[in-house]
Amino acid sequence: MQEIYFDNSATTRVDPEVADLVYQVMTKAYGNPSSLHKKGMEAEKLMKTARRQVAVSLGVEAEEIFFTSGGTEGDNLALQGIAHAYRKRGRHIITAATEHPAVLNTCRLLREQGFQVTVLPVDKEGAVSPTAVEQALTADTILVSLMLVNNEVGSILPVDAISKILRRQKQRIFFHVDGVQGFGKLNLKPKALGIDVFSASGHKIHAPKGIGFLYVNRGVRLTPLFGGGGQEQNLRSGTENLPGIVGLGLAAQKAMARLDANQKQVQAVRDTFLRGLEPLSDWQINGPATAGLPHVLNICFGGVKSEVLLHTLETAGLLVSSGSACAAKKDTLSPVLTAMGLSREAIEGSLRFSFSPTNTVAEAEQAAAIVIRSVQELRRILGTTKQQ
Repeated sequence: MQEIYFDNSATTRVDPEVADLVYQVMTKAYGNPSSLHKKGMEAEKLMKTARRQVAVSLGVEAEEIFFTSGGTEGDNLALQGIAHAYRKRGRHIITAATEHPAVLNTCRLLREQGFQVTVLPVDKEGAVSPTAVEQALTADTILVSLMLVNNEVGSILPVDAISKILRRQKQRIFFHVDGVQGFGKLNLKPKALGIDVFSASGHKIHAPKGIGFLYVNRGVRLTPLFGGGGQEQNLRSGTENLPGIVGLGLAAQKAMARLDANQKQVQAVRDTFLRGLEPLSDWQINGPATAGLPHVLNICFGGVKSEVLLHTLETAGLLVSSGSACAAKKDTLSPVLTAMGLSREAIEGSLRFSFSPTNTVAEAEQAAAIVIRSVQELRRILGTTKQQ
C-alpha cells in the first residue's frame, strides 16, 4: 500500500541532499567550532557558511542570525529576552488567541512575573486585525508577538500593515514574528518590513529536527535564557549543533532558490485535492479558502469524528493531522478553531491536510478518493448521512 504523507505542517521529510550533507558533517567534519585546531576551524567555516545561507534567504546580515534548537526555543528567547531586557521601559505585551503554545504559554509565564498580556481575538478565518492591534496599544506596550502563518488553518498575518502601525508610535514597540510555518514558503524580508525578531525551525523546510534560528535586528537587546560558554555572541550558550546548522543552511538556500516552483507545485496539489472532494457532501474549509498559505488546509467533515476519520485514513495509507502536532495527544478542542468561533461539533469533525513540494498531483487525486470513501463509509456506519 502506497503511503501518502499530508502532515507536512507537523514535520517534513528531510531532503536527501540535506541528509547526506548532515551525515558527512557528523562523520567527517565533526570538530567543535570553538576548538582552535584544524577540525575546529573546519567546523567554524561550515557554520559561517550556513549562517550566511540563512541570512541571504531573509535579506539580512549574517551577524543577525542566531542558531537555536527550533521554533519553541526561538519564541521563548524572543519573548522573554525582550521582556526582561526592556522591562524598565514597559511591561505590556500583545499577542493573539491563535498563537502557538510556545508563545501563549510563555506569555502566561511572563504574566506571572508581573507583565500584562493582551490576547487579541481573530476573525472567522483565523486572521488578526491590524486595527485590533492598534487599539490594544498602550503607553506601556513594549512587544507585539504574532504568527506569520497559522499552523492549523494557513491564515497569513498582515505583517506590513501591523508593522506600519507600530512604527508610527512615539515609543519603540518591538515586533516579534513567529515564522515557523511561513519561512521558506513566503518571500519575506524582515528588515524591510520592520520585524525586529523572527523565529523559525528547520524541520518544517526539509531540514533535521532540533535546529532553528532567530533573526535579531541589529541594535535589539535580548536577555539570554541561560548562561554558559558564550556561544552565539553570548546569546545562546552551548556547543553548536553543527550537523543540524549545516543542514538548515542548505535547506534554507534550496527553499528560497525554488520558492516560485515550490509554490506552484503545492498550489496544484491543493487545488487537485479540493476538486477531488467536490462529489462529497457536507464539508467546508475552516479558515481562508483562497488567501491563505496553500500548504495548509483545514476541513470540517459533517457527521464524523476527526479522530476516527484520521485513523480510518491512516489504514488506507493517508497520513494527516487533527490539528497542531504539539496538541494532538491532548484531549482538548483546538484553541485555534475555538477562537475562530467554530462549534464543538465542527471542531470535532475537522482535519488538517498539509502539503509540501514533495507531494504530487497524483497523490492528491488518490487522497481525495480515500477521503470520500472513508467519510461515506463512516457516515453509513454511524447513520449520519444527510439526505440530498
